[in-house]
Order: sequence, then structure tokens, then C-alpha cells
Amino acid sequence: EDHYFGTLKPKVAAYMHDLDVELWKLGIPAKTKHNEVAPAQHELAPVFDTTNVAVDHNQLTMEIMKKVADKHDLVCLLHEKPFEGINGSGKHNNWSMITDDGVNLLDPGKTPSENIQFLVFLMAVIKAVDEYADLLRISVASAGNDHRLGANEAPPAVVSIFLGDELTEVLKSIENDTYFTSHGAVQMDIGATVLPHFVKDNTDRNRTSPFAFTGNKFEFRMVGSQDSIAQPNVVLNTIVAEAFEEACDELEKAEDINEKAHDLIKKYLTEHQRIIFNGDGYSDAWVEEAERRGLPNIRSMVDAIPALTTDKAIAMFEKFGVFTKAELESREEIQYEIYAKEINIEARAMINITNKTLIPAVIKDITALAQSINAVKAACDCDVSVQTELLQESSALLSDAKVALAKLEEVTDKGLTMGDGAARAAYYRDEVTTAMAELRAPIDKLEIIVDKKVWPMPSYGDLIFEV
Repeated sequence: EDHYFGTLKPKVAAYMHDLDVELWKLGIPAKTKHNEVAPAQHELAPVFDTTNVAVDHNQLTMEIMKKVADKHDLVCLLHEKPFEGINGSGKHNNWSMITDDGVNLLDPGKTPSENIQFLVFLMAVIKAVDEYADLLRISVASAGNDHRLGANEAPPAVVSIFLGDELTEVLKSIENDTYFTSHGAVQMDIGATVLPHFVKDNTDRNRTSPFAFTGNKFEFRMVGSQDSIAQPNVVLNTIVAEAFEEACDELEKAEDINEKAHDLIKKYLTEHQRIIFNGDGYSDAWVEEAERRGLPNIRSMVDAIPALTTDKAIAMFEKFGVFTKAELESREEIQYEIYAKEINIEARAMINITNKTLIPAVIKDITALAQSINAVKAACDCDVSVQTELLQESSALLSDAKVALAKLEEVTDKGLTMGDGAARAAYYRDEVTTAMAELRAPIDKLEIIVDKKVWPMPSYGDLIFEV
């Protein structure tokens, strides 16, 4: 919290200033800059634009962020989860729909309960997200994002929609055919009498929600920090287009369009209200509740990939001319290959680092410790129990690390013989990542007790505090 609510450090502020200038040169309007939760983690926000332009701008932004960081002797990490135990990074994909004459179809106005147009479009989006939650999940899936989603720092892997109190009450009144009574604007009491009160945003800011309504748009918060935003927006636009088509078919043949719209809103709400959840997405109770509601909880990229080639997905994408069956099958194959290759690269990097730098460093530290014990014993009849205990602990952890390293080498090599596609990706997820975690456990403990001057890798403190 000291970091999150603090001011930008001068070096970071200078970087962010130069980043803005370079982005503006390319016509990318960026404005927000502030600290994020993790030390050395910061946020940038571009101004909204049409989808195609926004996707291009986002790709350019990631490239420019890295280039400007180099000039400031900084390194810009876009990996979703570079550090264990510290918040990862993601993107908030703000998504809305505006007509060619500037009308925001997701603007509830001052009286959302009376805004039939808004409610129809809102319910169509809710219907789309409920029916294709698995496609939204694969649109943001990556090996890095698997570590972040659901880790009490990012939205959970269960896709749900947050609407806020007022909209939820409006929909309940429609469902129950009761009259909606607005509770009116709520004044925020900020505890300072010298400052004016202001109205609380009734959409709130539930950061645990994957897909939250935030005033006049939805915020899709599951996108990984190094991901292209093309995939989630392609999926969002297509699934919503299908929902709109179905709604139009119903409304266009109605004699009384307002009455039919009311019935359609009620029907969609009855069928899809399971996706609406305004509570704490991090709680174990929500995981159990989501399972009871029948919502998918897709924890890994490997489990998410099959959603690309379900009969339902193929039919929808082909109907709107977005992807053919062959293109979807190609993407499925590529996604499996990407996952397997990324984990293979990480595992082999881990093997190399452990063999060439970490184990030699630990041996050097243990040798120095043993020599120190012998020297002290020779010099005097002194208590060397502390040194001896450290020597024994380090030696035991080194032995554990060597055993875990041998296992990681074995399972990683075996991965190359596991065929292609789903089988290989599942093997890397189940066997290789497990072996990587087993090697990391003793190495992390050794990092804490080995002499800092001997340890060859930057510590967490070096990486995230010395900016």
C-alpha cells in the first residue's frame, strides 16, 4: 500500500513522461500513469479508440515501452507473472459499442430502468458471455497468464459478469414484474468536512470480476499483459453479434416492440442470470457456487484450447465469416504447440541456470562455510553450532536440488517424444511444470541463506526495489 498509494519515483516519472511523448508521436493517445500494487509495477492507459486501431496501438505501445525503458537503464517486463508471491500484470480491455452517429449502446442514461434500448443490448451481451464463456477464456489463455488468473491479484478463471447494485435491482424488478424504485445517488462520506461530498459510482470497482460493467462500457480484465488484444475483441464482437442477431429476429416480427423487448429482457435474464455475480471472485465459496451454477472453471490454457473447435464455436465463426473450421483447427494446433514450446524453453533455461550458475555458487558457499568452521575450531574452543547448522541445511538443500534437477532433465527430454498437440501440451503442464516447481522449492530456500556476494542471480530486492 505504501507503494500503490505513493507518488511515482523520479526515475519512473521521467520514463513515463518520455513514453507519453514517444506514443503521441505515433498518434497513440495515452494519459494515465500511476503506481500499481507490486513494487516497480506501474500502469499506463490509452484513450479509447475503434477496435482495429486500438489493437494496432496496443502492439506499438508494448514495443515503445521496452525501447524507452532501455534509454532509461530500465527493463520493461510484460510477462504476466515474472515473480512468485508478487502481483502479476495484465490488461483491462474496455469494450463498448457505438453507432455510426455516436450513440453509445451501453450508456444507461439517468434512468436505466426506463431505457429499453440499453437493457436489450445489455442482456444480449450477458447472454453472449454466458453462452461463450469458454471462448472468452481461451482468448486470454497463455502459459504466463495461467499463473496469474485466480491468484488473488487478477480475475479468477471462472468467467462472470459484475453489474453493480442498481442494474442488478433493475433486472430483478423486470424478472419479477415489480416496480423498480431507485435508491437515488449515494453521497460518499470521505471523513473530511472541508472537502465537498461527491456521488458514489453505483457500478463500484469490483476488481475481482473478470467482466465488469463500469458505467457505460464493460471492462474485460482477464487479458494478459503481453497478449495481443485482438483475440479477446474478435471473440467479444462475434459472440455479441450472434446474440444481437437472435434478438433482432425476435423484435423485428413483434407487433408491439416495447412489450416484446420487455419479454425478451425477462427471457434472457431467466436463462442467463447464472453468469451475474457481484461478490468476491477470490473466495472459495464463489468457486463452489460457480460449480453449482454450472459455470466452467478452466484453470489452464491446455484445458481452454478445445473451446476453439466445438461445433457451436465453428458454426458461429463460420456464420459471420470470421474463421473457417480449418482456420480454427489450425489455431487449436498452434496454441497447443505454443504452450509446449514455452514450457520447454522455461524448463531448459531452468536446467541451464541451475547447472551452470546456482549449484556452483552453493558449492562455493558451502566450501567457504566448512573452511570457516575448521578455522574457528583450530583457533579456539568456540561454539560453531550456528555455522554447522547452516552447513548442514545448505548441503541438504543442495542434495534436494540435485535430485529435483535430475528429474526435471528427465521429464523435459521425455517431452520431446510425447507426440504433438494436446497430448504433448498436457504432458508439459502435468509433468514438466510440476518438476520445475519441485526444483524451485530448494533453490528458493538456498537463495535466502547463501551469501549475497556469492549468489549469482539478482535478488527480489535488487530487481524490484532499486529503481
